[in-house]
Amino acid sequence: MKKRLFAFVALVALFALVAAPVFAQGGTEKSVSSPKIGFMGPMTGDYANYGVLCNNSVKLAVEQFNAKGGVAGKIPVTLITEDTEGSVEKGLSAIEKLSSSDKITALVGPVFTGVSFAVGERVQNEGILMITPSATHADITKIGDYVFRTVVSDGLQGEVAGHYFYEKLGYRNLAVLYAKNDYSQGLYEGMSANFEAAGGKIVLAEACQVGDKDFKTQLTNIKAAKPDAIYIPDYTAEMAQILEQARQLGIDTPFLSCDGFSNPEIYNLAGGFTDGVIYVGPAKVAESAAYAKFVADYTAKYGIGPDSFATNAFDGTNLVLAALDKVYKDTGKFDRKAVRDAVAATKDYQGVTGTINFAPNGDLVAYQGIYKVNKITPEYQGTYTVVSGKLVEIK
Repeated sequence: MKKRLFAFVALVALFALVAAPVFAQGGTEKSVSSPKIGFMGPMTGDYANYGVLCNNSVKLAVEQFNAKGGVAGKIPVTLITEDTEGSVEKGLSAIEKLSSSDKITALVGPVFTGVSFAVGERVQNEGILMITPSATHADITKIGDYVFRTVVSDGLQGEVAGHYFYEKLGYRNLAVLYAKNDYSQGLYEGMSANFEAAGGKIVLAEACQVGDKDFKTQLTNIKAAKPDAIYIPDYTAEMAQILEQARQLGIDTPFLSCDGFSNPEIYNLAGGFTDGVIYVGPAKVAESAAYAKFVADYTAKYGIGPDSFATNAFDGTNLVLAALDKVYKDTGKFDRKAVRDAVAATKDYQGVTGTINFAPNGDLVAYQGIYKVNKITPEYQGTYTVVSGKLVEIK
């Protein structure tokens, strides 16, 4: 009797093992776990604000998706977050873990441009879809066909900035204070090339290191150059200190900036010095019900509103989730290449940032917005692009 009972139990266990669902992960790897996606960004350190805001969006998107049942209404998606601290070395360690150990199907992030260059090479070699919400350098998507972004390329931002500063604001002589990293330097180079092509002149370009706290030497040099305006394409912490120290030095020259200024933390750090700043950022779209719901859900959950990069991250995550759902329904697998192909085939996706399409190289098809800060409130000035070397306003 005991032998028969043992044989019956063994048979049941064998049947359960054979019948258990097996999901293909990455096309070749297999796992009984749910499909995994990764997020990578600075969660600690001086630039944690950027990473935390974006990660909040990714978590929110995954939680909302899983609340509806997940993939095909029955398979939850697992999110794995890795802290890069904004470091290339930590980013490479993170993608090694996410790819080899966690076997993710897709990655949202990285947040910073320098980390995105390094990680992008790895995901391209591994065949893992990457959608960055904030890496703006024009060359990011040149890495390969697995690299996408839901943020506007510096190429367009630089074009619009340079032409707007010259054509609309009437500036002819600009000074620049930029940081020595891919993001800041890329914006400086793009803006200056277009500003000079329009007929303007960069009278002085001063550089700093990421993490610097004292900018008085550079600002003193800029003050002596007597520019019409000062362009600061930097991160929030640096820009806040630049604005404050400029005031201390008696500089009343207008300041110009980039999409990094759209982070609301700037008003907490330098609210007394932001009045009058004009910056180029994401184009404003008609507020949709989806956008209003996203902001309300995000604010209710985290106690703070999302910035533009966090909003991009929400759309990027939902694009990944939609691709996972489609690929599984079509094939019964979570194949990395198929998920990449599904995202590449995106057509008029209605995200919270508006209608999303990708160019063949993975760039977001988009326009740029111009904002002017009234004390601590950014006021929208219009939507622009550049066509054949000329600034064009989109009505």
